[in-house]
Amino acid sequence: LCCCEYVDRRGERNHLAACCCDCQDLDEGCERWLTGKSLPSGTLERIADTVADRVRVPWFAGAVKINISLVPPLVLLPVLLHVAALHFLLGLLILTSLPVVVLWYYYLTHRKKERTLFFLSLGLFSLAYMYYVFLQEVVPRGHVEYSQVVALTCGLILMLAALSRAKKDPGYLPISSSNRRSLHQGFSNKSDKGSSNGVTASGAASSRAVNGEAKGYSRMSAEEPESVKKDWCTKCQLVRPARAGHCRLCGRCVRRLDHHCVWINSCVGERNHQAFILALSFFMLTAVYGITLTLHTICRGRTPFVALFYCPGAYSDYSSALSFTCVWYCAIVTAGMGYILLIQLLNISYNVTEREARLALRDNTGRRLLGGLVIDTGQYNRGFLCNWGHFLSLGSSPPQRSAEDIV
Repeated sequence: LCCCEYVDRRGERNHLAACCCDCQDLDEGCERWLTGKSLPSGTLERIADTVADRVRVPWFAGAVKINISLVPPLVLLPVLLHVAALHFLLGLLILTSLPVVVLWYYYLTHRKKERTLFFLSLGLFSLAYMYYVFLQEVVPRGHVEYSQVVALTCGLILMLAALSRAKKDPGYLPISSSNRRSLHQGFSNKSDKGSSNGVTASGAASSRAVNGEAKGYSRMSAEEPESVKKDWCTKCQLVRPARAGHCRLCGRCVRRLDHHCVWINSCVGERNHQAFILALSFFMLTAVYGITLTLHTICRGRTPFVALFYCPGAYSDYSSALSFTCVWYCAIVTAGMGYILLIQLLNISYNVTEREARLALRDNTGRRLLGGLVIDTGQYNRGFLCNWGHFLSLGSSPPQRSAEDIV
């Protein structure tokens, strides 16, 4: 293949120059739209699949397919922030609607049980773009010292390092080769079907799953030394140890499954939970520090909290307006991530996972504490210090494999 050629989803050799050619579904859809006729069932899905398959960029060994869910943040975020910097009312409208759109898209993908790179792309590009605006618009004003820029950069690097660690294996339970082949086949079938936003759905996802927990398992009589029952997962065909769960998006069972995080596009489990908390903590520290430096620069003589709500000279020039708009965008994101971090810290303090809290709410077996911020199941709570000691020791030694796991 040359750099502009590729093998399409039908297994045929194609060229980038033919991206708008030979699409019968699109031709039929346009013809029916012009004549006022209704589209047959599934036409829009087939058109979306064709478009997603043809969005590619030239590469050495053939054109590489681009996941469409990566594109909207790269294009829309700078445009919306620059438009929001034109006027106060535009900024209020855009910064209010952005969280609503992101939450709507999260609800849409969560309901369809689909994986998407949209949130990871949005998070990483937001960090990169905010850092770019800080260097281009804030630092040249001369009120930020070199050591402060270095401190902010180090915080960003540490956060990305922790995020990279959190993206690794969360503690997947081993599956047999036959189940691995069937799982791979399920993913391939879902990839062929595709979706309108370019996300890839898990082949092992089931419409019967509730709160991230597959309902198709039976209780086993085998007991661990702690007299905690194990579960049999019919999806992965294995016996799960205590606190493990099946992720309906990844299609795998994870040790001490906490939840599937859309911001890292991966599960949070036994082996990456510590890195996940570190990434959130470094993000909070870096974001708050960057917001403080920016507000001290564009709103001289005011405290950061007061300047966030009252900064008369923020829209005196476009550079200050853009910086102030980015500060508010960072503040909204930081508030959301701060809430997630708070819930995580409270859950760790009571030694309960997010999955266990949801199941306890569903079965009405847990106690609501601190105004409902945490659900104490009471099953693993051994006190504040013991709970944190247990969390800090996660993944320190390789898990023991039982005879049922080996079989």
